Amino acid sequence: MSERSRLRLVVLQVLVLSLLATLLGRMWYLQVAASENYKTAAAENGTREIVTPATRGMILDARGRPLARNRTALVVSISRTAMLRQHDGGHALVAKVAKVIGQPVQDVWDRTRLCGSDGAPPAPRCFNGSPYQPIPVTDEASTAMALQIMERREDFPGVTAELTSVREYPQPLGANAAHELGYLGPVTDAELKGRAASAHRGVKNETVLQGTDLIGRTGLEREYDDDLRGRPGVKTLAVDHQGGVNGVLSETQPTAGNMLVTTIDAKVQAVAEAQLKAAIMRARHTGDINKGFAKYKADSGAVVVLDVRTGGIVAMASYPTYDPNIWVGGISSKDYKSIASKKNNYPNQSRAFQGEFAPGSTFKAISTPAAVRAGYSLNGTYPCPSAYPIGGSLKGNYESEAFGMISFRRAIQVSCDTVFYKFAYETWLREGGLHPKKGVKDPFTQMAKGFGLGKATGLDLPSEADGRIADRAWKKAYWRATKDFYCAKAKTGYPEVAKSDPQRAAYLLQLSKENCVDGWAYRGGDAANFAIGQGDTLVTPLQLARVYAAVANGGTLVTPHLGKAIVTPEGKLVRNIEPKPAGRVPVSAATLSWERSALRSVTEVGTGYGPFFRAGFPIDKLPVASKTGTAEVYGKQSTSWFATYAPADKPQYAVVMMVSQGGTGSGISGPSVAEIYKTLFGIKGQQVDLAAASPPGGHPTTALPVVRPDGTVVSPEARRPAADRVPVVTAPNLPAPDLLAYRRDEEGRR
Repeated sequence: MSERSRLRLVVLQVLVLSLLATLLGRMWYLQVAASENYKTAAAENGTREIVTPATRGMILDARGRPLARNRTALVVSISRTAMLRQHDGGHALVAKVAKVIGQPVQDVWDRTRLCGSDGAPPAPRCFNGSPYQPIPVTDEASTAMALQIMERREDFPGVTAELTSVREYPQPLGANAAHELGYLGPVTDAELKGRAASAHRGVKNETVLQGTDLIGRTGLEREYDDDLRGRPGVKTLAVDHQGGVNGVLSETQPTAGNMLVTTIDAKVQAVAEAQLKAAIMRARHTGDINKGFAKYKADSGAVVVLDVRTGGIVAMASYPTYDPNIWVGGISSKDYKSIASKKNNYPNQSRAFQGEFAPGSTFKAISTPAAVRAGYSLNGTYPCPSAYPIGGSLKGNYESEAFGMISFRRAIQVSCDTVFYKFAYETWLREGGLHPKKGVKDPFTQMAKGFGLGKATGLDLPSEADGRIADRAWKKAYWRATKDFYCAKAKTGYPEVAKSDPQRAAYLLQLSKENCVDGWAYRGGDAANFAIGQGDTLVTPLQLARVYAAVANGGTLVTPHLGKAIVTPEGKLVRNIEPKPAGRVPVSAATLSWERSALRSVTEVGTGYGPFFRAGFPIDKLPVASKTGTAEVYGKQSTSWFATYAPADKPQYAVVMMVSQGGTGSGISGPSVAEIYKTLFGIKGQQVDLAAASPPGGHPTTALPVVRPDGTVVSPEARRPAADRVPVVTAPNLPAPDLLAYRRDEEGRR
């Protein structure tokens, strides 16, 4: 054998041995190193899961009326597997379905596309569930549409029309509560991954989300989402390599979500909403005497009815508002623009717990104990001139009214600003003025913090505003953040404003010059403004309601809340929702007692008398403590405030109303607050009938609603009118033959 032949044979042997070694190595990797991965993949290739959503739990008011529930609807769905078996990929089938349900073919086709697949539209227009799960294309099918599909199955292979549950907000007795209830929206991929990661880490009380889930986006729907959503059912199918179904391996039934019982009373909520709107309309027909009798704009408002003992919110409303049902089935672009637009003044924002406003003279409920801490006597006599000199300028009373030498009590009754200017300015001077003494603590700003202002109350709703305490520290931080802006404006001025309002442009220029040089300085005017709830200090109506609740209950800062209890669909208590108190206000019992007496006298002989007198309210039989507020805002009309609690001798409720750019507290907000109290205590004429009150008895409902064996929810009172019975709606998924009975039932109701 030649040398060349021998070399070729060696090369061939090496090649064969290399291939053999490679083959053996690959076999070892597949059978040993990667065996577990391939076992898992093989199992996944042989099984598929179909998820059946659970019926979402209802949200009830304190007496069992449904604020959010589920209604039965005819849902038309298309099987994606059946579509793929069509020679054209299901286009013709989708076109037939679209014609029956009266929707554009492209819209229906988009809904059948799996999210993330080629050509699929973005969520939520695509389908985010399992490809083995029927894809819903409409939940608004009529009985005629459903029957047309079900009676012609040969023309609609893989298409079903079934009764299922859909979320709705029935607005019992007219109660809207849109900002409190919130809405549902499709789950996102990020949320799916986040929840799966939490479950992997062993985080308790969190369910794994599915791609087809709707979850709470705002309000109570979001805050109590895990309680309301329930547990989905899962059916595991055996499938072949082509995707065909060979059988059912296992199946678990869905578990309905629990019900949330709230502290809301639907009747009071409806009255509060109606009276807030009435105050808005009243303002828009009232002339502003300080603006040439131009009608008030009354662009927004809020009202809060709070249980002073527990912090339970009996009613809370905001204006403008919207119908919460616009979210059901997916909100349209037109509707979303409507509720989120500046033109409509953002109806999707709650002024009750997200809006921040200068509180005006209602803030004197805080400034009174602050003045006592500063050394002023509750039994003293003080001058109430029409104006008080501070730093070379005069700060006046509202409408420049003077009352001479008056008692502290009378200063509260007539809401004399100059008395409080004196308290705050003299205290500021004693602290060192522009150069405060080291470690000095302003009793006015400290008292505001002691009443819980400047931070969220702990309300069980997302996105609660903090408000603002405009003290020395805030002033310095604000100056650092805005110095460059003001210094630039000090040079350029405000030519864009000067064209339409030269006077305002000149004011803004002077303000910019001051802020550029020493905007950090906390001046005597700042201290004076703070004492009467003006200047840069802001509160939410809910925060102010908590302030008056603390005065009413003897000094306890309650934690406002809407959730009362979680109960199962069968009515078994899961847990009570009892937020802990937030501490006590730094005020002595004697000072609080004096203040309660003074606030009661405001309604009897002071600025709070007019609204109750005009409403024919029997304050001799049901005493009310009140404080008016008219907050002046530069460039805008004044903000109307009316803060109260009742009964003044044994407080149950605090009611606070605010109307932005709405005028005086007594003239605009006060009359509507009086009407709310008529509902709370069953007042007809001069008679107080607690049996006719809502909630019954003149106090918040404490017992939970009762769920009967037939699934109806009834009020906790012994005698329950039929109107209070609320059927618990389940997800029936009725078979096709029941559509005929459903049609007869629908026609009978019409």
